[in-house]
Amino acid sequence: MLKNITIGSLGFSSGLPYILIFSTLGVWLADIGIELSLIGFFAWIVLTYSLKFLWAPLIDNFSIPILNRLGFRKSWILSSQILIAICLLLLSIVNPLESLYFFAFIAFLVAFSGSIQDIAIDAFRIELAELNQQGNLAASYQFGYRMAILVSSSFALIFASDYGWSSTYQLMAFLMLIGVIGVLICPEGVNDSLQKLTLQNSIILPLKDFISRFGLFFASFLLMIVATYRLTDIVMGPMASPFYLEKGYTLKEIGYVVKVVAVMASILGFFLGGLLVKKLGVKITLIIGALLVLITNLAFSLVALLDKDLSLLGLVVGADSLAAGVVGTANITFLTSLVSKKYTAVQYALLTSFMMLPGKIFSGFSGLIASFFKSIYGTEYGWMCFFIFTTLLTVPSILLLLYYMKRER
Repeated sequence: MLKNITIGSLGFSSGLPYILIFSTLGVWLADIGIELSLIGFFAWIVLTYSLKFLWAPLIDNFSIPILNRLGFRKSWILSSQILIAICLLLLSIVNPLESLYFFAFIAFLVAFSGSIQDIAIDAFRIELAELNQQGNLAASYQFGYRMAILVSSSFALIFASDYGWSSTYQLMAFLMLIGVIGVLICPEGVNDSLQKLTLQNSIILPLKDFISRFGLFFASFLLMIVATYRLTDIVMGPMASPFYLEKGYTLKEIGYVVKVVAVMASILGFFLGGLLVKKLGVKITLIIGALLVLITNLAFSLVALLDKDLSLLGLVVGADSLAAGVVGTANITFLTSLVSKKYTAVQYALLTSFMMLPGKIFSGFSGLIASFFKSIYGTEYGWMCFFIFTTLLTVPSILLLLYYMKRER
């Protein structure tokens, strides 16, 4: 029970900084009138989560002095949690309208510290219990993470509407104590068979194994599917909240309806995706998920043309989040099928990084693209063109998947 509480609290402290930087920060910037192009560039800050495999060997081989008395993994978790809390407090007192670059640097420190925390938490969780207990710990972690999403998105927007953004981020910094308390109340697990990560066994050997199993051409083809499959939702993501605000939706409306509906629908989508994978197989589910994303993303172009309608927006956001849930489950299953048992964790981490990197890099230009379309066609038709553009990003993955099915047949 104590282990589950600890891992649940760590899931909360893991999800909180990610959502605050990736999603909620964009709402803050849009709310105070920062240009869309600059908001888009902030998406590059969370590239640290996609590149965390690069500094994983460092975290695996060294600990933080003084704090390592509490435990090898705990030293990294606690130090990153403290740094995240401090940087969230700094964000709350810096005016982005006056010091945007310094504001962005602090946000980068939050994201970088969050990526370190994730590496250490994953290792802490794996070493805390035997294999037959990992399912319960993973469920506790996901529960904490989902609670963090609700708190750092929906609740944060509602709170900011009444008390302002500075107070909101100060409260979020205080809530990082949940993870601190959680890690302090549970002893660290002991792993006597631990093999330290190095550049050789964390990147080079897993890549060689992947290429040797599939061949250079087909391995490259599979990586193309991985890289393009999530492009639409990743590129569209940073512009969603600025779009809602421009359409006249308030922070409370976004918090109460959009964010809550999105979380609930995505959870339903996870289960639906699992059912489809079981009944139809992963390849067909991948195509169904991509088609759902195409249709639901295109629906946002209709929202752009119509007047403010909270019910319609909730319906479209719910459908889009449901599609994202199906895509998430199908994609996880697909990536899992590509890894070898010899390098399971490392290859999965590399594949997920490869999946996120193109989208995250491209999403940095999402503000420029939206501004470009708006400058040519005006606000409503500009947003419509933007959503049509992001919808078209789904097409390459669908074509690649159809060829993949044909080749496998």
